[in-house]
Amino acid sequence: MIIKIKRYAIKFEKIPTLVFLCLLPLLLSLGVWQTHRATEKQVFLQQQAHSQITNTLQLSTAIEDNAEKLRYRKLAATGHYDTQHQFLIDNQISDGKAGYFVLTPFILSGENKAVLVNRGWIALNADRKQLPDVSLIAEPSTISGRANNFPSVGIKLAGAEIPSDTNPSVVQIVDSAVLATKLGYPLFTFQLELDKESPNGCKREWQTTTLMPPEQHTAYAIQWFALALTLTVLFIVYSFKKSS
Repeated sequence: MIIKIKRYAIKFEKIPTLVFLCLLPLLLSLGVWQTHRATEKQVFLQQQAHSQITNTLQLSTAIEDNAEKLRYRKLAATGHYDTQHQFLIDNQISDGKAGYFVLTPFILSGENKAVLVNRGWIALNADRKQLPDVSLIAEPSTISGRANNFPSVGIKLAGAEIPSDTNPSVVQIVDSAVLATKLGYPLFTFQLELDKESPNGCKREWQTTTLMPPEQHTAYAIQWFALALTLTVLFIVYSFKKSS
């Protein structure tokens, strides 16, 4: 297609035009996506900072069971550990050594609901078939820690959320609904990372999730939009020809 403007003509050749029409929306969508990610990260960081300075919240069934809203919030819980049912999250590395995170249900006083308490990291035995000793005494107590999501993995294999029949049970990925079915009572959808000062814990080195800062997402967005502009200019220059 050719559009004539006085002594000049814009000639839209088929292949260059198709390439331009395919690439331009892609570049623009990537820029918009990075802009949205920058906004999401900013909101998350603000929420994280707020959670860390807010007073400790007493855990009960009266509060909203929302893992994202409560993430990194300081929590206290009164009740007792269910020492007969514990879980080991497999494939956890600490200082280059393989091991498990120890999850123990903590049943709230006067309520038929529990929170899975991450008591920390414990090393793998030389004989993998021999599970580590994670026993503790079941007695009424008050514990404290911070709410967080369960550990995640890059690739989720089929059946990874199914706990083994051993005691303690070994699981690759924590699905609170699956574990609640095994336990026979409901669970909160987040874990409580036990404070370092609290007793009955293993190695605890809780980390705050490292995120790409919002400014970096904004910089990437600018790059994508700049590429879209450059592509448009090059396409116009290529298509704009002087009439003979």
